[in-house]
Amino acid sequence: MIIDVHTHTPTHQGEVPESEKKVFTGWHSGGPVSTTNSWADYQSGMKAADISIVFNIHVPDVEKYTGTSGDPTRINDSTADFVAVDKSRVGFMSVDPNLADYLDEYERAKSLGLKGIKLGANYQRFDPLGEEAFALYRRAEKDGLPILFHIGASPISFAPLKNAHPLTVDEIAIAFPDLKIVMAHIGHPWVRETVSVIRKHPNVYADVSAIYTRPWMTYEALVMAFEWSAMHKLLFGSDFPVTTPAYAMERLRAVNEIVAGTAMPKIPSEKIEAIIHADALSALSLTDPRL
Repeated sequence: MIIDVHTHTPTHQGEVPESEKKVFTGWHSGGPVSTTNSWADYQSGMKAADISIVFNIHVPDVEKYTGTSGDPTRINDSTADFVAVDKSRVGFMSVDPNLADYLDEYERAKSLGLKGIKLGANYQRFDPLGEEAFALYRRAEKDGLPILFHIGASPISFAPLKNAHPLTVDEIAIAFPDLKIVMAHIGHPWVRETVSVIRKHPNVYADVSAIYTRPWMTYEALVMAFEWSAMHKLLFGSDFPVTTPAYAMERLRAVNEIVAGTAMPKIPSEKIEAIIHADALSALSLTDPRL
């Protein structure tokens, strides 16, 4: 079974009007990225996955970057509506600790059937080690909701990198040892720090989404995880619409090509397959949405 733990709720239910399409260059080395997409685009792009976790990030000015229009406070409703039409999808909420009612929104999003939380402290510009954030982590730990953090670099100029550094998660995990955490993108470019964190905390994992267009980064991350016995803490993800599960699997399986014909260490193919087929639902204490 293929579980994609990192996908984004489509920006449009129907076809994206030409005037609303947003395409960005420079986000990665694989070419332009379209951040606007329809429900049908998602269905087509996700064919290689059996189950997907779906979310967006609660950022008031997110429409500048994704094409989302309308009331940004409806981000959780949009995800709930989207996952309701397909039993292979698990919806995560997002809340903004900068807002006075963020814990009320957390409870409302839970009532919509959303099963986890997506946070990007860099994009949302909140202190991931601050009092408001800790109140949210405390609530999530008590309720058994996993949190997936954006960890690593960003092409968005206003997003402070320090808020998305892997070592912030180390401190969160020390304070909340029973909280299930996923560190997105294996923390690129800080892949060594990310592996160090997932290795020491039983309930902290990393997904390998969106690293595939950077062959050396992918290789370095997986070699680090292999040599430090942390491969079992890696979960499969695509970061759709940035890439698709099919492309992600293709590039993971090709990870050793960059060092072919050299004495550089190789990552065993069975370890790659273990990532692709990782049981993320069990790891994050989630139930199969199809049951």
